This record gives sequence, structure tokens and C-alpha cells, in this order.
Amino acid sequence: MIHTVQAGETLFSISEDYRVPFQELVAANPGINPDWILIGQRLNIPGLPSPQMIPFSIHVSLTNRTLTLMAQDQIQKVYPVGVGRVLHETPVGDFIIINKAPNPGGPFGTMWMSLSKKHYGIHGTNDPQSIGHYVSRGCIRMFNHDVEELAHTVPIGTSVFIRP
Repeated sequence: MIHTVQAGETLFSISEDYRVPFQELVAANPGINPDWILIGQRLNIPGLPSPQMIPFSIHVSLTNRTLTLMAQDQIQKVYPVGVGRVLHETPVGDFIIINKAPNPGGPFGTMWMSLSKKHYGIHGTNDPQSIGHYVSRGCIRMFNHDVEELAHTVPIGTSVFIRP
């Protein structure tokens, strides 16, 4: 998988976002200076499939509070979601799903899917009334049955595009 360096990122922050050990990221990118990376520089992220090889993508609209599952550019399903509240906004950008954890417990409901941004994910909820509202600390909340269906459908490496 290839990551394009964005403003404010360091090699260490990228390794944390993708949950890849720092030295493994350095080893996967011979010739780079770990202390000096450039905006726009392309880095190989080891251990993850190329999103271009995955027929699915996820599109989140923060304004509409919806998550749309696409398969080969065709809408498959639109789900209602809860998103970040004031001071805890859901990050806008392009991410991928890097891992899945069933039954994470607590407010995360019955499924957690980590995004390639540390501390953020798509998850279920223990408060179904929160779906459709600006209530989370930045994550994307779904009904438990919806997040389980989504997690069963999309593989690790699926692109997630979050827009205002």
C-alpha cells in the first residue's frame, strides 16, 4: 500500500496511524531519511493490500451523517451514522481500514474497525439513539447490526473517504 505524506506528518506519526512498527516502515522504504520526509512523498506501508485491488470503498458524509458503501463505483447501501461533536470533530480525509476487532466492549458496540488515523474508527454503539447525530469523540458510530454487516462485507485495506 502507498501513503502520500501530508502536511504535519512525520514518519513516526505515519507508523502509528497504520500501526506498523517504525523500524519496519523505515525498512520498507530504503533510501529515505527517517528524519526528513517531504509533503507529497510516497511511502510504502508494509503488510496492507493496495486499496486499488479492493472493489469496495466507503464514503462518509459528515453533513448528511451517512456512510455509503460502494462496490466498483456503484452504491450498495447507505447507512445512518453518528459523527463527531463540537471540539471532537470527525477527521476529514482519505483513510483505509487497517484492522477489525469484534466485541470491543463499552461504547464501541459489537465491532470496531480502525482507520489509518490513530484513535479513530468505525464502530457500533451501546447508545442506538445517538445514530444520526453529532455525538461522538470523532469516530463514526453505526447501529451494531449495520457495522457487523459492513465489517463482514469489506476487507482490511478498504478505502474510507470522509468529507464534510
